[in-house]
Formats: sequence, structure tokens, C-alpha cells
Amino acid sequence: MPSRARSAGLWGVVGALAFLVLVQGYRLVGGSLGLGIGATVGIAVVIAVVVGIAAYATESRLATKGRT
Repeated sequence: MPSRARSAGLWGVVGALAFLVLVQGYRLVGGSLGLGIGATVGIAVVIAVVVGIAAYATESRLATKGRT
């Protein structure tokens, strides 16, 4: 697996975990999102894919500008 794809995948995982931490924190302080576990995990997967694609697309652009 190329390092660029691995890096993008890891950024996707970070994005999904950040979303799940925010949801859990919101629920701990007494809020209710009205979403079940399945919907929450589904949204986290969508976030992981979107963040991974964005990281993969922008990494080469930043590298050409010398910003990595």
C-alpha cells in the first residue's frame, strides 16, 4: 500500500473517531441526538470516507507547493 493511500486512510480514521468522540461527549452532558448506534456508526463511516478522499486529493497538491 503506498504511503499516500495509507496516510489518507489514517486521516479518515482520525476524522471518524473525532466525530464519535464529539457525539459521546454530547451525550454525556445530557444531550440527545435522536440517532441510534447504527446511524451514528453509519455517519462516522461516511465521514471517514469523505475525509480520506479529501486527504488523498489534497496531499499531492500540498506536496508540490512544499507544504508537507
